[in-house]
Amino acid sequence: MSEKSFVTHATEETIALGERLGRLLQPGDVLVLTGDLGAGKTQLTKGIAAGMGITDDVTSPTFNILMVYEGERMPLYHFDLYRLDDPDQLEDIGFYDALEGDGPCAIEWGEQFSNEIGPERLDVYLTRLDDRAAVGEEPPREVRLVPHGARAEELVAGL
Repeated sequence: MSEKSFVTHATEETIALGERLGRLLQPGDVLVLTGDLGAGKTQLTKGIAAGMGITDDVTSPTFNILMVYEGERMPLYHFDLYRLDDPDQLEDIGFYDALEGDGPCAIEWGEQFSNEIGPERLDVYLTRLDDRAAVGEEPPREVRLVPHGARAEELVAGL
């Protein structure tokens, strides 16, 4: 497995990295976005959506759990599983249908359901580097990509 890390120094850089990733995505690709509140999961997803040609305003689907955004070639399924605590709840929200659907899935807070998500995925860890921020400036973020499976390896290599 060849993991890769990037450091972004502004929100715009996090979004730009997401755009690069979004241009590479295909139906069935699964991204599990992990990080504390404010780490940049939704900002990265905004970039992914832009890279897929999605012009809608992308927001965290915390209360909706799932947002579907129509892109130029395919939809993006954007999940926020923060409020879920039981794997049985995944069936109720159409999670498995989306995993096998006609577009990629970006799953915030999905690490607690890694067994249900399956072994073919790209784990994306976002970390605020608060100790590197100048006073009054936005902290940089580390975006670490850990591929699981051949397709995830392709995505990482493409970046």
